[in-house]
Amino acid sequence: MLELAGIIILGIIAQWVAWRLKLPAILPLILIGLLVGPLATLYTDDGQKLIEPIWNGSAGLFPGDGLYYFVSLAISIILFEGGLTLKQSEIRNVGPVITKLITLGSLVTFFGAGLAAHYIFVLSWQISFLFSALIIVTGPTVITPILRNIPLKKDVSAVLKWEGILIDPIGALAAVLVFEFISVGEGQGYTQMALIEFGKILLFGFTFGFTFAHALAFAIKKNFIPHYLLNVVSLSVVLLVFVESDIFAHESGLLAVVVMGMVMGNMNLPNLKELLYFKESLSVLLISILFILLAANINISDLELIYNWETLGLFLIIVFVIRPLGVFLSAAGSNLKFNEKLFIGWVGPRGIVAAGIASLFGSKLLANGEPGAEYITPLVFVIVLGTVLLNATTARLFAKAIGVFLRKSEGILIIGASKVSRLIAEYLHKNGRHVVLIDNNRNHIEKAKKLGLQAVNANIYSDNLSDNLELSNVGYLMALTGNSDINQFAIDRFKEQFGENGFFRLVNADEMNDPENNPREGLFSHTDDFIKLMEATRNYPAINEIDLKNQEHFEELIAFTKDDDDIIPIFLKTPDGNLIIIPSYATEIDNITEGFKLVYMGKVFDMELLVEESSGN
Repeated sequence: MLELAGIIILGIIAQWVAWRLKLPAILPLILIGLLVGPLATLYTDDGQKLIEPIWNGSAGLFPGDGLYYFVSLAISIILFEGGLTLKQSEIRNVGPVITKLITLGSLVTFFGAGLAAHYIFVLSWQISFLFSALIIVTGPTVITPILRNIPLKKDVSAVLKWEGILIDPIGALAAVLVFEFISVGEGQGYTQMALIEFGKILLFGFTFGFTFAHALAFAIKKNFIPHYLLNVVSLSVVLLVFVESDIFAHESGLLAVVVMGMVMGNMNLPNLKELLYFKESLSVLLISILFILLAANINISDLELIYNWETLGLFLIIVFVIRPLGVFLSAAGSNLKFNEKLFIGWVGPRGIVAAGIASLFGSKLLANGEPGAEYITPLVFVIVLGTVLLNATTARLFAKAIGVFLRKSEGILIIGASKVSRLIAEYLHKNGRHVVLIDNNRNHIEKAKKLGLQAVNANIYSDNLSDNLELSNVGYLMALTGNSDINQFAIDRFKEQFGENGFFRLVNADEMNDPENNPREGLFSHTDDFIKLMEATRNYPAINEIDLKNQEHFEELIAFTKDDDDIIPIFLKTPDGNLIIIPSYATEIDNITEGFKLVYMGKVFDMELLVEESSGN
């Protein structure tokens, strides 16, 4: 009992430390696993591990293959959650690159790492290629925290995110085929078996994943599942799909759950966000447990076996030769720039699937007396730990050094997707600005998407907004909801993350009636709150522009808008087309010359009245 509780407690502590230090959680998790596992034998009085994952006759948590069954089920949940986050809109420009990465890139890694392992460690071809198959995968559990802390171009983030999730079943499939090759033996029998297994994995993986995704979605839409059971029913269906698919075709379960997650993630499904939040929380817990268990399962003799220069040489070849080669071949002819390809080639951390399957296959081959099998688990863990350590500590610096780091984020995040927000966002979009709307009202989001806008159905009180790739280049924040508390919360919480270039909110009724109480983050005008914006939009649903002559002309127009509730200034357009958000203290804007334009929403200025008032003054 103490060991089980200790794993969970240590895992959550590691997650917190990773969050504070902005590191992938896998790094402290593996280090903790090594400290309570193999390294514990060096400092404990009895020379035993503090946590022994597999029952050895006197101690241990899991009997027989119990650990690997647990690992397999946990990985299925993690990959399903990853599949839910894969949106088709993210890969409009880089779909072919991702396809080549998980096919051509996998082949480069498979043959390149296999050759390197064979000649450096003098391993058999079978063991060498089993090792190379296991390190094909790049773990989404590692890449996501790295992407979260580095503002990158959306296409670059999308390539890394999609590759990390989709390549897991590919790597598992390759490892299974090599493992069967070792177990069955080479020759025609193996060739026939491999082709049959490959076909079965694709057939059952896609069939089970696609079918059960639509079945579960149908049950959710028809309210066949009570709300309080939705999450646990979904969890049980994921496990059912994984197990059933695996029964029909060994290792097809990973493909089935990824397909199921992708299909459901791209549906117009009620409660999808709630389901995703539950799976994310569960994934954090499972990842915490898994990495500690798998690291603790390594023996000190395994570490001593690979503590040499050969291991370092193999690691350097994989990281600095094979990974970049696979990326550049896969991205040839794409829209990605050289520095973007270079960054993708630099970031290739391995994750939980590699570690889990390596432990399973390594121990089975070792029990069967396969020569060189003792190298599989420790070598894979070195690649996992080494790539995570390298990427976690250098990715941000490397991104800045080669120029893929977004030094100035010009995207605009609008909190709220009401008619007012959609009108403003549509104007921004037509003027070449990247704009994203966030709202928990699904109807508002659907209307925004029909206008061709990027819109996310999300709750701003959630901790997961930073994982959304559509927000990777956001530098301006505009809170435009009808709830002043939500607007203030959005500013307080996200101004540093999404408002580095400017953060604004609508004034509330109290501030509007007290011109002296004009907040520095006030938006558009201190005389216009959400209600006035809605009324102006309802009466005159348009955004107009008027040429400015000079600073005095601008100030006259701003003063005029304060007396007309149907005209609300929103942006200042520079001669080169740049848009400047007008704050509620707009009179502080200066240096306006001919060529500038005032952008406003509502009715068109009455030019005759303007001339009369100007003449009167």
